[in-house]
Amino acid sequence: MKTYTLDEVQDKIIGKKGSVKRDLFEYELQMSLIGKAIKETRIERQLTQEELGKLVGVQKAQISRLESNASNATIDTLVKVFTALNAKVKLQVQLSKTKILVNS
Repeated sequence: MKTYTLDEVQDKIIGKKGSVKRDLFEYELQMSLIGKAIKETRIERQLTQEELGKLVGVQKAQISRLESNASNATIDTLVKVFTALNAKVKLQVQLSKTKILVNS
């Protein structure tokens, strides 16, 4: 029986690193993890989706969608949610000649 490394399995099933399919998968995974973290923190802070929505200025349905998958959210909305949850936010953007670091 042949064994495979995790990297080999991911390359075969999802695509090699740097491929469009792999990049999309990793992006969706990250957005899903962000949504899950928002939900867990909201529950830890004993807030309902409606209460968090009021703090952020959005409807309960948008919080629900955000918790399911954050990929449809704007950066502005995400920052407002993180601020309402008293989370520290670090955003780092690195372009070819410019590096921007934003802390909240």
